Amino acid sequence: MSGTDQPGLGKSPSPQNSTSKSKLSIGKLFAFALPAAPISALGLPLVVHLPHFYDRNTTLSAAAVGLIFMIARFWDVFTDPVLGLLSDKFETRWGRRRHWIVASVPIMLLSVFMVFMPPEGAGGIYLTFWMFILYIGWTLLTVSHMSWGAELTPDYHERSRVQGVREMLLIFGMVFVLVLPVLTGFFLPEESRPEAVTLMGWFVIIFLPITVWIAVASVGEVKTPQPDHFTWREAIALLKRNRPLQILLSADLLSGIGNGIVSSLFLYLALDVLMLGEFSNVLLLVYFVSGLLFVPPVIWLSNRVGKHKAVIVSALFSGLTVPLIFLLPEGDPLLAALCWTVLGVNMGAGPFLFRSIMADVVDHDAVESGHQRTGLFYALLTSTNKIGYAVAIGFSMSALDWLGIQTGEENAESALLGLQLIYILPSFTISLIVAWMLSHFPLGEVQQRANREVLAKRVLDAAAEAITVQTIEPVSPSTPISNGAPRTDP
Repeated sequence: MSGTDQPGLGKSPSPQNSTSKSKLSIGKLFAFALPAAPISALGLPLVVHLPHFYDRNTTLSAAAVGLIFMIARFWDVFTDPVLGLLSDKFETRWGRRRHWIVASVPIMLLSVFMVFMPPEGAGGIYLTFWMFILYIGWTLLTVSHMSWGAELTPDYHERSRVQGVREMLLIFGMVFVLVLPVLTGFFLPEESRPEAVTLMGWFVIIFLPITVWIAVASVGEVKTPQPDHFTWREAIALLKRNRPLQILLSADLLSGIGNGIVSSLFLYLALDVLMLGEFSNVLLLVYFVSGLLFVPPVIWLSNRVGKHKAVIVSALFSGLTVPLIFLLPEGDPLLAALCWTVLGVNMGAGPFLFRSIMADVVDHDAVESGHQRTGLFYALLTSTNKIGYAVAIGFSMSALDWLGIQTGEENAESALLGLQLIYILPSFTISLIVAWMLSHFPLGEVQQRANREVLAKRVLDAAAEAITVQTIEPVSPSTPISNGAPRTDP
């Protein structure tokens, strides 16, 4: 199989039969999605566990930890479009995506080890440096993997299936790394237990190279038009004139802020407000298992009503259920588990639907501009989400300092109430705004199919023109042509 083969997709489908011929086999689909598990196993502690770990185990204050994580995220935002352009521009015999994924692995392995297992006395400079290195590898991996997934199929619903399975593996990775500290809590005495972040780091180090090897060896890339070089000025102009892109990136930015606040404050809420102790990791596990189980129903809903309408339903559900946290009493793990089961129902809906919708926005731009800019568009999408998380982590950790929250110690009632309000109100407000924004999204299944027909026709026309040019032979100047008679070769 060549590097640009289209495994499981058949040959150059026409617009009429693209749905049937563009369906990936389940084996290829899961092989492609496998790296999502260690990706999420890294992403979860970067937001939830590591800020809390460095706040508790180093001399850094909560505000200083938040500032470092925020700066590192903004560095990640800067590298996203740059590496997205590189991913679009440079093609090898493997295609445009897989070699970048492979290149990211050694960078990730080293930086994960240094960040998740810091030496004693590690301070701000150490953390900042290794977070910067980690995010270079992270960007190479995530942007290339998402762009690869967007190009595997041109079909509207099949794209939801690809991103949905990827989201299931993302949630599975989160669930698995949360199970590790729970299991050690059951089977090892407290003095022998490794730190939860240490276990999470080793999971990434062991499984990332294995899953990447399976993915790149099992699934090829679809041949797509060579993208043109794209400058920052053109990118800004693109944002100004592309309304679907504006709406999607704005919604993703806001979602990143809301999700980042609740993620970075979760352990503080569970430990200091709800007094759940070691059950806190179990509660996260319940949340992600609920999200994993409900990905297939969300895919079904998106197929029934359309992707952007499914996002609206998801956002409204989130906004209306998060205030339930106000009703929870202290020290009641069963009620807390029930609440987080409800909250987790659509946990994975927004991320995979936004990524599936972005593939349609790429097609819309290709029709409008004639350029193929998948890598750039997915880099912009990951950038907005990371900006949201950067702002959220900086805000949340600074708010903890301002409220005077000291984890594991007695805190004032007013401080604990403030923590609850900061946890709940932004998520509630942002969810309603995102629902309103997506209600104005202009691209649906009908428009996407029309765009795919235009793009397919361009490919066929270009192929026909190339064949015509190759078959017409030029007339030799020395060949006499008389009386207008057609030329005949000996």
